[in-house]
Amino acid sequence: MKVLVFYVKSFQYTPQQKSLDIAPDSNMKTQIIEDAILAFIHLEPSDQEMSLKSRDKKLANHLKWCCRKNDTKNVVIHSFAHLAEAKADWEYTRDMLNLCEERLKSVGYETHQTPFGYFLDLKIDAPGHSLARLWKTL
Repeated sequence: MKVLVFYVKSFQYTPQQKSLDIAPDSNMKTQIIEDAILAFIHLEPSDQEMSLKSRDKKLANHLKWCCRKNDTKNVVIHSFAHLAEAKADWEYTRDMLNLCEERLKSVGYETHQTPFGYFLDLKIDAPGHSLARLWKTL
């Protein structure tokens, strides 16, 4: 799993186009989230060799660490299949991201998940300070 994390003052997204036929139709309008950790997450085929619970726990722990370092309890989970050449099946990815979101919510984090299976218009306001941008292989 590859994870690219930004601390954002503001993150805005608008669903534009389906990237997966299975994605439900969305009439979602522009969403704006402030003071958050924005995680671009790419799951790889090797992740599927491990249980969903072990992978979601590893990701949740990393995101909680990023939140502590940036003094926020807000997390945006974004499936981003462009951080490595090979990717996990979409079902595994979707299920793992949903589990991670629930795990974070259960311990008091405010979570948001971008619509799975959509290309989005993005606006990111990210300050340039230490630990505001992190990349990790989990």
